[in-house]
Amino acid sequence: MDDTCDDRRWQAVLTNDDGADGIFVYAVATTGIYCRPSCRSRPPRPENVRFFNDAAAARAAGYRACKRCRPDRDRARDPRMARITQACRLIEASDKSPRLVDLARRLGMSRYHLHRLFKQTVGITPRQYAIACRDHRVRAALAGGKRVIDAQVAAGFESSGHFHAAAGRSLGMSASAYRRQGDDQTIRFAVGQSRLGAILVAGATRGVCAITIGDDPDALVQALQDRFARAKLVGDDAEFARHVARVVGFIETPARGLDLPLDIRGTVFQQRVWQALQAIPCGEQTSYAEIAERIGAPGAARAVAGACAANPIAIAIPCHRVVRTDGTMSGYRWGIARKRALLALEAEAGDATDHTANGCVPER
Repeated sequence: MDDTCDDRRWQAVLTNDDGADGIFVYAVATTGIYCRPSCRSRPPRPENVRFFNDAAAARAAGYRACKRCRPDRDRARDPRMARITQACRLIEASDKSPRLVDLARRLGMSRYHLHRLFKQTVGITPRQYAIACRDHRVRAALAGGKRVIDAQVAAGFESSGHFHAAAGRSLGMSASAYRRQGDDQTIRFAVGQSRLGAILVAGATRGVCAITIGDDPDALVQALQDRFARAKLVGDDAEFARHVARVVGFIETPARGLDLPLDIRGTVFQQRVWQALQAIPCGEQTSYAEIAERIGAPGAARAVAGACAANPIAIAIPCHRVVRTDGTMSGYRWGIARKRALLALEAEAGDATDHTANGCVPER
């Protein structure tokens, strides 16, 4: 089994990304079936999914082909895709991030052509893909109980300083804390009420890492506990109660604006999408395709939709401002009715406001 960069692969499955066909297949343990990423069958539970480089590997593991997407049948493919697939494999198998010029030489391409084609196909650059793979190796090693120094070596870091800096950015905590599954981390949170339902805001020293919305406040707290199973949760925190009040105030009156310190944790691609979402002015809407264009990944609209669906910080990272190309409403992690209500409130406020990157500020 190849589980490198599974976060990105899972997003491809959620969004039925046909651009990932031929790069990997996924199998479902409970059904014994393997599928293409683009398969339109009902999405499986993530804990039941395994990823393989190709159909042969899935069959060797005892899985049978899906009769809907027929991953066992070869489809005509652009020969360029085979090179990009090979590039992904070379990056995944490398102990250190390979230089672009060396990667291009092995593939018989110019580095400029490889860089452009890789980004167009995968949605990120070869370097960003290598970083995502390296970060996954770090997480897998630490979660598997390896010592921090062993995780550093496994990920190809020669400098402990670079390793700890990179681990802090990708893990949201120190490598040693992640190895202990966050059992020395304190996650503070508070819950409030708004016209959209219960609002939970949580975070640690780096800033807010979760804003969730739901009908049942107890369910929101339980979901937070599940996400940070080994961390110490501290409820009714005064500072986070103020953050809740600011979020509620923004929902009720978008002209107030919203500016919170955020602790954004996600894959390289997800973070690029989330940063682009924060640049959408309050009162305006855009499409998944437009976001894909803005981040330099045209054709990756489905992957953008997947990143929006994975956004853990509602409102402050305004994924509700993204709609389909035809302007119709698309899915929203916290419910279409809430998305519609948010857009209506912001549209009303937009007539009397200047637009800023992450909220609406009254005219002076």
